[in-house]
Amino acid sequence: MKLNSLISATFLSIALLTGCATTPMATADGYKEAEAAAKEAIKKAASVGGEWRDTGEILEKAAAAAKSGDYETAVKLASKAQHQGELGYQQAMAEKGAQPPSYMR
Repeated sequence: MKLNSLISATFLSIALLTGCATTPMATADGYKEAEAAAKEAIKKAASVGGEWRDTGEILEKAAAAAKSGDYETAVKLASKAQHQGELGYQQAMAEKGAQPPSYMR
């Protein structure tokens, strides 16, 4: 029983440390890091025609939150914009060369 608890605690610790290592801190520098990553992802998505409609607006809201000193919200929004940029790129690449079904040609 103690071994199961020890193993569970070890995996939980690893999961928490991994999550913290990949999320920028809610500080001005953390926001700048998250913003730069988001802009890079959005630029990459746009380069293949995969930029999503609301991604730029989310990044603007992040900038407004950072300007008001709410870095926690700013980092969350910038990370969301980054994720949308990455997904937009993946979607565009997956749909590259897609054709309408034969019954629509």
